[in-house]
Amino acid sequence: MTAAHTPDEETTASAPVACSLTMAGLAEQAGHWARLAVRAMTTHAKTADGLRVGFRPEPGIEEELRALVAVETQCCPWATWTVRASATQLALDVRATGDGVTALHGMFTGLQQAPVPR
Repeated sequence: MTAAHTPDEETTASAPVACSLTMAGLAEQAGHWARLAVRAMTTHAKTADGLRVGFRPEPGIEEELRALVAVETQCCPWATWTVRASATQLALDVRATGDGVTALHGMFTGLQQAPVPR
């Protein structure tokens, strides 16, 4: 498995729980997440310190996920965004502390999961 570079724990613990994207940027990012979810999201689960979201490891999905995570890492540095990839699994783990956990639990709740392939 490979993992994305993420901010260290000290950086995420001291950052305020807020997103630095403009309203237009936030809407655009949300649209990208929604389209990715419909194409490839297989699981979405709350964890004690954030979220775990699974995706089908199809061509182009990992690159799209990493591009979205790059934006999130910049606009929401209070969370740690980690992509783990293997031939059979693609997972996004997002972790935070304090109010960040509550914020993460509210994220991605409206996304539609990808249909199960036949």
